[in-house]
Amino acid sequence: MGSKLALGDGAYVRGGAEQTAVKILVVGHFAVGKSTFIGAISEIPPLSTEETMTRAAETVDDLKGVQHKTTTTVAMDFGRLTINDQVVLYLFGTPGQQRFMQMWEDLSRGALGALVLVDPERLADSFPVMDLIEQYGLEYAIAVNHFDDSPQRTEKALREAMDLLPDTPLITCDARDGQSAANALITLVKHLQERAALEHA
Repeated sequence: MGSKLALGDGAYVRGGAEQTAVKILVVGHFAVGKSTFIGAISEIPPLSTEETMTRAAETVDDLKGVQHKTTTTVAMDFGRLTINDQVVLYLFGTPGQQRFMQMWEDLSRGALGALVLVDPERLADSFPVMDLIEQYGLEYAIAVNHFDDSPQRTEKALREAMDLLPDTPLITCDARDGQSAANALITLVKHLQERAALEHA
């Protein structure tokens, strides 16, 4: 597998009684860029469970539009991002294939929210993902991952196509760019803070 360090390694989990650890899921359909996103933003070498795709997998997974893909996540990706002295985000990327969805329930335990990565050319593929996140009762934000050949769509068109509620955050990002990925996570964190404030008002 792609990991060289174990989860128990001190390089992965920060100590400190004053810090609040926040678990965030990075989710999305197959080949939307979850591993790339975590790799671009993580302040540590990301823990990855990517494996080379086989010919057998090609008969199971829909490779339309992503024929270039040669590896796939079979369990999870893991990364870390320190927001400030008080808050550390632990990022868990979920596998995108339908046959690995049973892992999502375990990964969702203890998560505060989810960032849903979306391919603007495969919006319908995101619907089962959003359904699962809602089923687990997680707040989420949508990050439309901009690919080089992505069609240009307005926010209104994207919201209508995905049938989003008015208060569901939506942002465009480039999963390859660390700052762009950070902006998407900041959007989610602000949303979570606002929801928490409303609940305690």
